[in-house]
Amino acid sequence: MIDLSLLKSLDAPEKSERLAALKLAMETADFPPVDLRMVNNHIHTTYSFSPYSPAAAVYAARAEGLATCGIVDHDSIGGAEEFVEAGKIVGIPTTIGVETRVSFAETPLKNRRTNNPDQTVVSYMVLHAVPHQNIGMVQAYFAPLREKRNARNKKMIGRINALYQSDGVEIDFERDVLPLSQFRDGGSVTERHLMLALAKQLIALGKAKLPEGADELTTMLAEYDLVGKLKKDCIPKVFVEATDECPVLGEYVRFANETGGILAYAYLGDVTQSVTGDKKAQKFEDDYLDELFEIIDAAGIRAVTYMPTRNTQEQIARLRALCERYGMLQISGEDINSPRQKFTIEKMKEEQFSNLIESTWELIRHENGTKE
Repeated sequence: MIDLSLLKSLDAPEKSERLAALKLAMETADFPPVDLRMVNNHIHTTYSFSPYSPAAAVYAARAEGLATCGIVDHDSIGGAEEFVEAGKIVGIPTTIGVETRVSFAETPLKNRRTNNPDQTVVSYMVLHAVPHQNIGMVQAYFAPLREKRNARNKKMIGRINALYQSDGVEIDFERDVLPLSQFRDGGSVTERHLMLALAKQLIALGKAKLPEGADELTTMLAEYDLVGKLKKDCIPKVFVEATDECPVLGEYVRFANETGGILAYAYLGDVTQSVTGDKKAQKFEDDYLDELFEIIDAAGIRAVTYMPTRNTQEQIARLRALCERYGMLQISGEDINSPRQKFTIEKMKEEQFSNLIESTWELIRHENGTKE
């Protein structure tokens, strides 16, 4: 994690302030050498949930030696232009995209869990490498979906307040949740925002303890740690299923093709132990992975994104064999949404993942319409 005072300046309220702070930070930046094996195409920012603005995320990525970095916020591409501009300032290639939940209700998997811990029917998909001239198109597409998501968020707030009533919790969506997000600037509000609002109230009410002598940094880390715990323990109790905010698979594939981006299914695989600590052991798509590939191939999806450190070698070998059988582009990334996470992916140093490095450059070439 970068220095807290620098992070605060890079997380300033306005985009112009953040980019100005980034330019100033670059005057004294002392970065390590770039490691060409270090690529990460799955970075979240404050435009969904993260301690990092787009400018801060790019700086942090380069500060850890990344060769490239990619933004994929939930239901929003609002931070993409800042991310691209920050990449130019820092001197690191970038790629942009958006992550969303897509309904598989029109497929044979409608009653099975794929990659979503909270809900069957709905699967996470990532639209990578969106050409820059289509950022506005993508953002406009998601604007009404973000509004529908907020209607569901408010229902969950009601359930949270009822669940924690005896602790004195009384969260107001407008007062306590929206200010934690970039919603008014085109960002989304996620379940983690609800958990952060809850964490702050539990701490303020003395129902959750901070470390002895906690300063601003340790307080922030404690809040994020509590968010991870609450996401695992509280969300299942208050979750309201997503419905009309999730486009159906066929519709979303058509839209993705219109944007010129590369749509990827986000493989999760059965979880035995959560790397980030906010997912319980759970069965996902492994029991019917072959059928899943048949379905996404027929739907016109030509890429799969996965996180090498989250899966066993057996899972990875099976997944990669299916990708090769169906001619699917393999894309890598480890989702960044917490200050304790590293932007680097040590598994990328293994020769078996060299194709994931090349595919990252393929994304960048595709996004920018270049051959080199």
